Amino acid sequence: MIRCDWAVTDALYMKYHDTEWGSPLHDDRKLFELLILEGAQAGLSWITVLKKRENYRKSMSHFNPYAIASYGVKEVNRLMSDKGIIKNRLKIESSIQNARAVIEVITQYGSFDTFLWDRFDGQPIVNQYKSVDEIPGYTIASENLSKELKKRNFSFVGPTIVYSFMQAAGFVNDHITSCFRHKELI
Repeated sequence: MIRCDWAVTDALYMKYHDTEWGSPLHDDRKLFELLILEGAQAGLSWITVLKKRENYRKSMSHFNPYAIASYGVKEVNRLMSDKGIIKNRLKIESSIQNARAVIEVITQYGSFDTFLWDRFDGQPIVNQYKSVDEIPGYTIASENLSKELKKRNFSFVGPTIVYSFMQAAGFVNDHITSCFRHKELI
C-alpha cells in the first residue's frame, strides 16, 4: 500500500494519515480543534502536536469553543503549568481568542463549517502532486482565508498555518497521486 512519504515515519503519523488527514470535515468542534492544533504546531513538528493531542482535549474542554471562550487568567495559568501540552502563553491565549472568534462566526453564519466551506464552494480542491516535494507551504487560497480569519480576530492563522489546516481538514486533497488516500478522497 502506497502512502505519502511523511506518513511512513511513525505509527501515529500513519494512523493519522490513513484515517484523518485530508478527509473533508464538517463538524464545528473538530474544525476548531484542528485550527487550534495547527496554531500550536507553529515552529514545531506535527508529530509533537499529535503526541499531545489527547492531553489537549482533556486540558482544553475537548475543544468546546464556548467553554474555552470563557477562560481567564486562572485557566491560562493552569494550561501554562500543564506538562501534557505545549506551554506557550501566546499559543494558549490565541486558542481563547480563536474560540471567541469562532463563536462570532457561528453566530453570523450558523456554523464554522458553513463559513469555511462557502469559501471553497463546498468542494475540496483536488491537487495532482506526484511527490511530497511538489506540495507548497501555502497557496493563494490559504493567503485569502488567512486574511479573512485575521479580519475576524483570529490569531496564529498565517497562510502557512492555514494551508496546513486546509490540508488536515480536507479543504485540499494533497495526498500524492500514488497514495491510496488520494483516490479514496476524490
